[in-house]
Amino acid sequence: MGVRVWVDGELVDDKPSVRALDHGITVGDGVFETAKVVAGKPFAIDRHNDRLDRSLAGLGLPAADRGRLQEGFDAVLADPIEFGRLRYTVTAGEGPLGSDRSDSPFTYIVAAMPVPRPEPTTKIVVVPWTRNERSAVAGLKTTSYAENVVALDAAHKEGGSEAIFANTRGELCEGTGSNIFVVVDGEILTPKLECGPLAGITRALTIEWSREAGIPVREEILPIGILDTADEVFITSSTRDVQAVHAVGDRELPAPGPVTAAAAEAFAKASAAGRD
Repeated sequence: MGVRVWVDGELVDDKPSVRALDHGITVGDGVFETAKVVAGKPFAIDRHNDRLDRSLAGLGLPAADRGRLQEGFDAVLADPIEFGRLRYTVTAGEGPLGSDRSDSPFTYIVAAMPVPRPEPTTKIVVVPWTRNERSAVAGLKTTSYAENVVALDAAHKEGGSEAIFANTRGELCEGTGSNIFVVVDGEILTPKLECGPLAGITRALTIEWSREAGIPVREEILPIGILDTADEVFITSSTRDVQAVHAVGDRELPAPGPVTAAAAEAFAKASAAGRD
């Protein structure tokens, strides 16, 4: 099975389907979510829908029509996917050739496709560009992803699967599509949301389920340089779950280290039990 695509009530797959003047295309005026699909079912979909609405509110837009979204989910997942990605996008609809908005109805796009399961460990690369923790869209999952494309391409050229940003204050922030955690003296640390990272769904569940398992976790303001000294590093995302890092640039690390392995086990057990 390849990618399945639904747009505004119609399964379109590879047919032309989005208006040329859609504001999500012309200026990136839209938001999206990516959820993991396991055995034909999207994981933590209520949390993803809640975050979608928070992102819309951050752009000054009303909440999405969840019934409309569910129609799209049902359409693209009618043929079950064993392991894959559900990506859904809501844009402000048709707009002018500029940053002003019209009163056009939203555009709803839902797509799904199988993807390979993640490798047990990965390499990350710190890139020279920064996240702006004071940006108008800090912490929002918008469709304006060009800086992520540039950063991830740079990481790929150095053999990494993810690029890591500092913020403008030189603090550890996030990856292009992941949250980052470090282990220091047996304790898991991750950047506070005030540092500018996206409030990842897997991030929140990793914190919650690790604490339930007795693993200490703290949200802190951390210097980017902590990646040079941390005992262990891991990243989280919807399709990676908890993924150990075996290299930060040229620095090699044990992976998975014992704390990372424990966090990954806690996450796997809770998610396998159907907890959302």
